[in-house]
Amino acid sequence: MSTQSIISKKFNGIIWRIEIDEITNTLFIEIRNNEDRNVFFAAINLKTADVYFEEFTTPEKWLTGIEAAFNNVLLLHYYQSETGPVHKGLLAIDALTSEILWSNYNFAFDHLSVNGPIIYDTRVQPRKLFLADIHTGVTRGIFDASVNKELINNIILPQLIGFDELLLKLIPAQPVGNMVHYLEYNNFRIVSLHALKDDRLTQSLFIVDGVGNVVYDDLLNHDIQKIQPEAFMMYNNYLLYIKNKSELKVISL
Repeated sequence: MSTQSIISKKFNGIIWRIEIDEITNTLFIEIRNNEDRNVFFAAINLKTADVYFEEFTTPEKWLTGIEAAFNNVLLLHYYQSETGPVHKGLLAIDALTSEILWSNYNFAFDHLSVNGPIIYDTRVQPRKLFLADIHTGVTRGIFDASVNKELINNIILPQLIGFDELLLKLIPAQPVGNMVHYLEYNNFRIVSLHALKDDRLTQSLFIVDGVGNVVYDDLLNHDIQKIQPEAFMMYNNYLLYIKNKSELKVISL
């Protein structure tokens, strides 16, 4: 078995969030540049590695972010205020062209169903949920949980486990704290761990094949101040991870 890198893309800012449209296998990335107080968005096809757009910005340069992605549309939200996390308003972007399809400042997102986004009007109390057409923003009826079932994604996250004797033989590093993020997939063992190098804390990724060989490794972060959260995830046969906070990498397993 072997691994194949299909996407390696560095952005001018911190990768804040990624979202996958599983209907079209499109990966959306939210990148925030704290110095310039600017947020921009990118879209990449996971199968072909085609970059549809990579520096799309909205008229609101900072108080916006990714809400969801569905059927070739990226759904963005605004923030109600700069000092709070409450979302208000929606903006829909075409995944291929970055064209703005529609916007509505009174709508807010509740969750994603198999038929599209479930939204509500923030002016109406008590809250009433509706199914919206993600391409037009038009509401298509009152939310029916038996019909508009919640969309369950196929993303797999690693588990936090102890670094046992088997991993000690396979991985050429001793983790700090003896805990690692671990996932078995397609006869591969994928391990992310923190270790000390020259008395500085680092985070690395290792992929071990079925016979115990390290077939891929990468230094994700170096000279960091504290333990980082899980560094990777699996979607179908794609391993996705972020390096140095600003570089997206995708490996085919």
